[in-house]
Amino acid sequence: MLTRHIPITTYAIPFYALAIAVELMALGRARAGARSRAVGYRTPDTLASLSMGVGSLVVGLAIAAVDVPISLFAWHHRLLDLGTGALGWAAALVAWDFSYYWNHRAGHRIRILWANHVQHHSSRHYNLSTALRQPVTSFNEWLFFPTLCLFGIEPWLVFAAGGINLVYQFWIHTEAIDHLPRPIELVFNTPSHHRVHHGSNRRYLDRNYGGILIIWDRLFHTFEAEAADEPVVYGLTTNIATFNPLRIATHEYAALARDVARTTGWWRAAQRLVRPPGWEPAPADS
Repeated sequence: MLTRHIPITTYAIPFYALAIAVELMALGRARAGARSRAVGYRTPDTLASLSMGVGSLVVGLAIAAVDVPISLFAWHHRLLDLGTGALGWAAALVAWDFSYYWNHRAGHRIRILWANHVQHHSSRHYNLSTALRQPVTSFNEWLFFPTLCLFGIEPWLVFAAGGINLVYQFWIHTEAIDHLPRPIELVFNTPSHHRVHHGSNRRYLDRNYGGILIIWDRLFHTFEAEAADEPVVYGLTTNIATFNPLRIATHEYAALARDVARTTGWWRAAQRLVRPPGWEPAPADS
């Protein structure tokens, strides 16, 4: 069954390379009127992003080794069968995107998950190569996605929907595209919406989690529009001064381990793992 799965992300690699080349030319002409100081590419930053993109492909094989048996188990215990026609495809794409919203939101609000996702946000530049700066320590996908098979979506369709979702999000990592027509901006995730998501400005923190659709953010009150009077400042609230992929991948795990070690009491220490980034115990509980 899973042999029918199309490795969409692998086939998209030539498209990624061509799009990055086109963006480089477009941004070269747009620098004078750029909306941020981080427009364009910086070679060490781009190489770090590309290195992590390759690493994430390798890690993806390990993730699949876990996801596949869970997906097959869920499929064998499915509650219904939506088939592989239009209904099955529509359900797979929408259900994956809905699950992605909550997985992504959890990745920002639960610190042990943020330690993984922060890798994607670590660049202070925003361009198509940033889209490829994917985490290389992912471990929580099985919580959200294989279970879709329980509700009648065939495993290969679940994997295909995930590939489509990831490829869609590539093109929204750019400063070369301004706002799109309002009907599109109302429903879909766009470069403008996703620039907000990558902002370290207080106004933009923890906003616009959607993958393909922005309607989840509008529905669950996590939407923020890009403001003309507040340019997005990309990166982290406390940036890391490194282009070393290993340090990018592990810096937040190390910081979390230090915070757990200095916290007295197992319950307060455990809370470090599941509370949002930046959480500290009340002074009386320290």
